Amino acid sequence: MALSERSRESLLPSFLYSAAGARSFTGAASRFPASPVAAAAAPAPGNGGAPSSFTIQAPKEKIEMYSPAFYAACTAGGVASCGLTHMAVTPLDLVKCNMQIDPAKYKSISSGFGVLAKEQGLRGFFRGWVPTLLGYSAQGACKFGFYEFFKKYYSDIAGPEYAQKYKTLIYLAGSASAEVIADVALCPFEAVKVRVQTQPGFARGLSDGLPKFIKAEGTGGLFKGLVPLWGRQIPYTMMKFASFETIVELIYKHAVPIPKSECSKPYQLGISFAGGYIAGVFCAVVSHPADNLVSFLNNAKGATVGDAVKKFGLWGLFTRGLPLRIVMIGTLTGLQWGTYDSFKVMVGLPTSGGGTPAPAAAPAAEDALKAAAA
Repeated sequence: MALSERSRESLLPSFLYSAAGARSFTGAASRFPASPVAAAAAPAPGNGGAPSSFTIQAPKEKIEMYSPAFYAACTAGGVASCGLTHMAVTPLDLVKCNMQIDPAKYKSISSGFGVLAKEQGLRGFFRGWVPTLLGYSAQGACKFGFYEFFKKYYSDIAGPEYAQKYKTLIYLAGSASAEVIADVALCPFEAVKVRVQTQPGFARGLSDGLPKFIKAEGTGGLFKGLVPLWGRQIPYTMMKFASFETIVELIYKHAVPIPKSECSKPYQLGISFAGGYIAGVFCAVVSHPADNLVSFLNNAKGATVGDAVKKFGLWGLFTRGLPLRIVMIGTLTGLQWGTYDSFKVMVGLPTSGGGTPAPAAAPAAEDALKAAAA
């Protein structure tokens, strides 16, 4: 049975839309059509009727940029972007972690999958999916929500001229600031996830793994890997956001014959995925040594960074498990940007990247131009 219009629209959370969402936008009706539900609730011209006290907002209604609703939407988009995509690639992450911890047993990608299938069956490929989903959902919420906040905050501090001139530095500073917060949210889940995935028999998942972990190493043990996690994730996220913004801007500038504003939404989302995938390759290379450290420290009780370097060697820190991680992170980052921008489009926001608007002219300069024109 087909869903009614009201039921279909109620599937989207109304808190993501601004209070003004129920009214149509003058001069922009073709771009932001009024909701059929909102239209039905609105009073007819001249009849003096009052609108309904409860209106379900429609998708694609414009959210005011940098409003609380904007940051709420970006945060929700980050949850979907990181949580779902990381959960989807759990099998790759599982093989990668075991290759890092036990390379004698998990010698290659193909043999790693073979060993897991033989010992644990198909269900074993998704071991640790719950801490993965919850941990990276929390991380994604902070990563994307705070990135949008800090990018705006640092741009305001710099002013229009310097924000345009040093936009890459603003991308780097904004993403680094956001990731510091995001990793605090991720770290406990990551610790349990690695232990569940690399020590068969330790626990089935988060519900029994978390109390077991705390009993063995205390609450502080959940954050033992925080500094290495920062070492992995902060360079990763700085590369992820700054390279994505730059790559997408270059694509629109040199590879697309029309302005971004004239491209269809599916076309823009395709560019978001492509830009995200390319950025993901750079991310994997930059953050891989720290990723090896995180896996090693969370797997071995009482282990130190020196122990990890001694076991892996410097070359091993940079290369062990890297090909698989490039495939995983490239795909993951592409899907994350595609998912994030799809969510933004769904709630009426523009896609990410594509250049920074030119700074507004100073009032004195505007007056001089008007006087010259007169």
